[in-house]
Amino acid sequence: MTPEIVGLIGIVVLVILLFSRMWIGLAMALIGFLGCLYLTDIESSLVTMGTVPYSRIAFYPLAAVALFILMGVIVSNTGVAGDLYFTAYKWVGHLRGGLAMATVVACGGFAAVSGSSAAGAATMGKVALPEMRKYNYDTKLATGSIAAGGTMGILIPPSLGFILYGILTEQSVGKLFMAGIFPGLLEMIFYIVTIFIICQFNPQLGPPGPRTDLKEKIISLKNTWHIVILFLLVIGGIYLGIFTPTEAGAIGAFGAILITFFSRRLNLRNFVDSLMDAGLTTAMVLLMVLGAYIFIRFMAVSKLPFLLGEVIAALTLPNLVIIIAIIIFYIIVGMFLDIFSSIILTLPIVYPVILAMGFDPIWLGVIIVRVMEVGLITPPVGMNVFVLAGATDVPLGTIFRGVVPFVVADILHIALLVAFPAISLFIPSHM
Repeated sequence: MTPEIVGLIGIVVLVILLFSRMWIGLAMALIGFLGCLYLTDIESSLVTMGTVPYSRIAFYPLAAVALFILMGVIVSNTGVAGDLYFTAYKWVGHLRGGLAMATVVACGGFAAVSGSSAAGAATMGKVALPEMRKYNYDTKLATGSIAAGGTMGILIPPSLGFILYGILTEQSVGKLFMAGIFPGLLEMIFYIVTIFIICQFNPQLGPPGPRTDLKEKIISLKNTWHIVILFLLVIGGIYLGIFTPTEAGAIGAFGAILITFFSRRLNLRNFVDSLMDAGLTTAMVLLMVLGAYIFIRFMAVSKLPFLLGEVIAALTLPNLVIIIAIIIFYIIVGMFLDIFSSIILTLPIVYPVILAMGFDPIWLGVIIVRVMEVGLITPPVGMNVFVLAGATDVPLGTIFRGVVPFVVADILHIALLVAFPAISLFIPSHM
């Protein structure tokens, strides 16, 4: 058999193992080792298994994963999301659909210091849904805005999706963070406009809440100062070149601890819980990263990704057709896997093809992460929908119907990012 055929067989066996519920990291490591063993020899395969785990895990930029996870978990466990929601509630709650708009704004603010979609959906489900029910909001609109708004956690920096993409493709994590700012803000605007249009056609779906005067609005901003400081400290420091993304993760995690401690939100119990949650999540991600690097070595030896790149380049298809095909592929993958699994599983195969086509890797990182957000709210395995259903008493079917208008907004937003790459690349180009 040719090396390319062996590579293809390895991918098929990997998919079978995943459907048999084997851990993703272990499955990739096993297939990578056996593939290298078949294509090379026992000595070089054992050297790969012996050196890759240490060389890749003892990798300074990878510490950013653990640090940003810790920052997000501390923020999530100390009730900061509630402050964001009620501040946004004071400013836009009096509009038709205003509470749903406030939910989207609060999700965006929470994303800026958490980097997690699931945490955003679960936290805002507990905070925002009772308020929207109080004012007789349609359940589909209420849950749809929460599930969709939560997806912004992996696009608005600091994003764990961008960190993994940057590490696996050797691209600048700082530039990826900067590239996600404008698309993230645009996504928030698209969702708000969607809610506005829905409530214009049927005002009963989102009745206006009570009005507040300007003084109340301004006073409510005092509850968001810590989030603003944390975001500006982390992202501003990266943009100005004051510190690296890894150093930003350390500063962000330490800043989150200090801010929540002095605001009397952090106690021993939720601090220990945060450390445990962060440790478990980090261990899961690192195991997948370890398996991915062993699998990447196998793919390189098999030369399959390079053959695919040559074949696609020879098809003389317009680049737009190819990027649409990649988007559809990632939407389908996102329906079944979380963002970490999707990026780690697919990049060893897809990224060389992307480079062969001449796409900008920073722009493509934004597109991949943005498309993954759609998978978080689409059936059959929309992760945010399942998380929200678990955190509330709303049936899955109701939430899935509620996210339909937001999925339409997602498609329009992705089309805009594809048509105008400068939206993503403007800030990175000025770093």
